[in-house]
Amino acid sequence: MNNIIKNLGFHHVALRCKDIEKSLSMYTALGMREKVRWGEGESLIVMLDIGNGDIIELFADGGDKYAEEGKWQHFAMYCDDPEAAFNKALEAGFTPLTYPKTVPLDSTPEKMSITVAFVKGNDNEQVEFFKG
Repeated sequence: MNNIIKNLGFHHVALRCKDIEKSLSMYTALGMREKVRWGEGESLIVMLDIGNGDIIELFADGGDKYAEEGKWQHFAMYCDDPEAAFNKALEAGFTPLTYPKTVPLDSTPEKMSITVAFVKGNDNEQVEFFKG
């Protein structure tokens, strides 16, 4: 609980897209649904609900003016089956980056293992499917 800023929480992550229609097609193929959109052309912005109320916001003005490594480092989505999510993403047009694997962590205060898989989107953004 945050005692400084009451009710502070995650709302969305934003991505500047070079081809917003292609990005919309890829993300909606993963089961995300359009929540709201506004603007048009290079001013188009679309919010997608990933399935649990969390939001990805797509901006149409990404072009090539941002870092080649992508518009963000990565974002991770929890899922029950990272391998199935990874395969669905490949069908939707994402590029494989890290094939599904289970990683034992030398973590504290307790040891744990996570299962992860990474794909790359149309704007070189990295998307992680995570189970931990």
